[in-house]
Amino acid sequence: MLSVIVALSYLLGSIPSSIIAGKLLRGIDIRNYGSGNAGGTNTFRVLGWKPGVLVTAADLVKGVVATLWVAPLAFGACSLDPDTIRLMAGISAIIGHIWTVFAGFRGGKGVGTAAGMLVVLYPVPFLICLAVFLGVFALWRIVAVSSIAAALAFPLVLSILKYGFDRPVADPLYYFGFAAAILIIFTHRSNIRKLMQKR
Repeated sequence: MLSVIVALSYLLGSIPSSIIAGKLLRGIDIRNYGSGNAGGTNTFRVLGWKPGVLVTAADLVKGVVATLWVAPLAFGACSLDPDTIRLMAGISAIIGHIWTVFAGFRGGKGVGTAAGMLVVLYPVPFLICLAVFLGVFALWRIVAVSSIAAALAFPLVLSILKYGFDRPVADPLYYFGFAAAILIIFTHRSNIRKLMQKR
């Protein structure tokens, strides 16, 4: 049953909302325009703010649905605890978003879908990371930099809660925080190169 949950979550995450929006609204493949990325930020850039908001919301919902509704289908069917199953479902949705089977394995950068998962799994760290994102964006006006800052803040926040305030943080989620930060940096590598070239 766990493999079914992982597969369903991956397929859910793979729904290429920005590509669908580009095809429906302009008859284009959004990956051929703007930054070339199939995500919410490039949708804002190429299609405008309304489609951008809808695509960003859709990407976030994929993470929420996989974690909140798909994952429970495996509860009781395996020996893993519910939080671990939710985490696996959420990660599968993120992987699907980044490497979508419906669009040649060229998807977005995973930030929106990861945010949807974190809203369900750990809302307080999510809100702190959201504040980091908004604060960095207010200063720099660069979504990529804001996303990387929020991703790096997540394992730091978990570490402070776990070791500074002695709050219970499940080991799978704790280690996922570090893995997620590395993954987000990896998916933003082209943005990092461009920023370094401008210096």
